[in-house]
Amino acid sequence: MAGLSSRHRSLLLLLGVVLLQVLLLAVQIKRDSQGRLIRVWTVSAVSPVERSGAWGVGKIRDAWRHYFALSDTARQNEQLRRENGELKLEIMQLQGKSAEADRLAALLKFKEKQNKVPMVAARVIGSSADPNSNVIYIGQGQRDGIRKNMGVITPEGVVGKVIEAYRDTSQVLVVTDRDSGVGAMIADSRIQSPVGGSGDPLLNMKYVGNDDEVAVGARVVTSGMDRIFPKDLPVGIITQVKPGGQYKQIRVKPSANLEKLEEVIVLLTTDPVVLKQEPAPRASSSSAAPANARGNSTSQPTSAANAAKPSDKRP
Repeated sequence: MAGLSSRHRSLLLLLGVVLLQVLLLAVQIKRDSQGRLIRVWTVSAVSPVERSGAWGVGKIRDAWRHYFALSDTARQNEQLRRENGELKLEIMQLQGKSAEADRLAALLKFKEKQNKVPMVAARVIGSSADPNSNVIYIGQGQRDGIRKNMGVITPEGVVGKVIEAYRDTSQVLVVTDRDSGVGAMIADSRIQSPVGGSGDPLLNMKYVGNDDEVAVGARVVTSGMDRIFPKDLPVGIITQVKPGGQYKQIRVKPSANLEKLEEVIVLLTTDPVVLKQEPAPRASSSSAAPANARGNSTSQPTSAANAAKPSDKRP
């Protein structure tokens, strides 16, 4: 046992001496391009470890950077979404203001064209909650000169009439209400008949005989007989004509967009008003038309002799 230990010690000593000799030779031996051999060996042994370490550190660094980059991206996306929502809201507000400006410009243009008609523009501030009643509320009242039974219109056509006027607000009965009515006539044939609501979006033209010719698509305008609306204001377009028992069943689509009322015009008079029209030539055949438009139950002679009588003139 002691001999085996001594032999092992000799082998180990031999190996150590040989290794030392090799190291000394490596230190002494030089290569022209790579330096001493010991350096080459050392670099060759250490390089794989360094590469592995550098690769691992790089992966950890990239993952760390990506984590923070993703966190920043998430914050930026959230901020962009918030800004996008704000911009959409701002665009909607600008579109609403642009539409309002267009509507107000149309009202102003209408007032300028009808400068002889006293009127006031009013904003719709509410509507009736009763499904059986079609009533709106406007933000002008008695302080602005509005009174009961004054006509309410838009540049497109008739809306209704004032049924109650308060200090700062007024209540308007829309023409589609069951209790409403407008003196009207067919524009081309001049057939006169009141138009009223039935609780739905269309109007009824009530007293047109079955013998009268009425075409779908004909325009219906105000007649001025109700002493609320001026003559020849647009009321609607005839969409349906059916024969009835004594009178035709005529349905009229309103000219004004009654479902989207935001601004209206109140006519500040209950007397008939002649809108601005082209001057008509004076002729004997045309003198009877104004007399018929006044709604007298009996026609009066319009001859030159009767017009010249002093007793027929009023101061």
